[in-house]
Amino acid sequence: MRMVDVITKKRDGHELSDKEIEFFVKGYVEGKIPDYQVSALLMAILFKGMSDREIVTLTDLMEHSGDVMDLSSVKGVTVDKHSTGGVGDKTTLALGPMVAACGAVLAKMSGRGLGHTGGTLDKLESIPGLNVFVSEEHFLKQVNDIGIAVVGQTGTLVPADKKLYALRDVTGTVESTPLIASSVMSKKLASGSHCILLDVKFGNGAFMKDIESAKHLATIMCKIGNALGRDTRAVLTDMDQPLGFAVGNSLEVKEAIATLHGKGPKDFTELCLRSGAIMLEQAKIAKNEEEALKMLHKVIEDGSAFNKFKEMVKAQGGDVSYIDHPEKFEVSKNVVEIRASKAGYVKQIEALRIGENAMRLGAGRETFDDVIDMSAGIVLAKKVGDKVNVGDLLCTAYTNKDEYAEVMKDIKEAFVIVDEFVKVPPTVHDYIR
Repeated sequence: MRMVDVITKKRDGHELSDKEIEFFVKGYVEGKIPDYQVSALLMAILFKGMSDREIVTLTDLMEHSGDVMDLSSVKGVTVDKHSTGGVGDKTTLALGPMVAACGAVLAKMSGRGLGHTGGTLDKLESIPGLNVFVSEEHFLKQVNDIGIAVVGQTGTLVPADKKLYALRDVTGTVESTPLIASSVMSKKLASGSHCILLDVKFGNGAFMKDIESAKHLATIMCKIGNALGRDTRAVLTDMDQPLGFAVGNSLEVKEAIATLHGKGPKDFTELCLRSGAIMLEQAKIAKNEEEALKMLHKVIEDGSAFNKFKEMVKAQGGDVSYIDHPEKFEVSKNVVEIRASKAGYVKQIEALRIGENAMRLGAGRETFDDVIDMSAGIVLAKKVGDKVNVGDLLCTAYTNKDEYAEVMKDIKEAFVIVDEFVKVPPTVHDYIR
């Protein structure tokens, strides 16, 4: 078999056989096929697409290109969730403890943030002492002991994805839906959980800009997961404005803590409850959404979800006093209030712009080597649909940088205020299984 034949076959719009996909994946991981040939194949896939069978085969081979997490020693049904990335998306920090307090087992491997999307690991690391890189033995023991662990992915999982992703990034093939789906699902499947819930975001601050493309991606990913023996479902959620109020690492941890106390933002709480209900059904802990929602409300009201978060922080070496007293988190030296210059209703808060400006304030990284300022970020005071008067607080920006005037101007311009009444959009738009 020759790689050039595989390239020309896909270039001409034909389906690749399982053997041909195996040849290219294994050959590339083992260094036998050069970057330039794989680049040509990726571009052919971008233009010609892949069938469902091809995508499932590609994902399966990528999943098994390195180590696969063995969760067979974990008691109970393991659940996992994945977000395609958003601004202010601290869902795992609240949702994880909620479902774990109800009896589900969350064994989750998360990633870091890059660009305008924040990473769960960075948010957790804003808690002093918390370790996201624990041994496999520690990870499995913690999951068995308290029902939840959120850690960093090991370097030996899915090497095919690491190589292909790096190549896609520099060859203009990141946008290929089959390649996005196989990348996401290979990592989730290799993490070993029985059930997977995908939070596929769309809108201004998301990778998928419209609901149709998000639904297409979600449907493909669910097909992959279910074809490979995992109960995989998806929710389609709005990212035309930041999720919740807080954008920035320790700021988002504080908002997650408030949510676990039942005092979180309406949109963020809605997403946690809707997602949690699906995960409890997947884990067969609840028979239906109504029963699941009752369970989730109960663990918030009786404090067991908050206590579960504390247990996780303690198990991973974090200073629990910051969870009990979030006011202990460091506050940036520069705290700037941004106020409205006109009256009306908030039509849009450009999530991409807010995320990029939070990064410019120090809350994110442009390259993996950048050091994050855990205290930096933006906290909204208004959301889409809110009425605004001249002088009303729109948001508060936090930074330790001294040059920030241009950033503040850009943040203010992210708020689109109109004269006519604006209907509040739903957070969760659709559910796919």
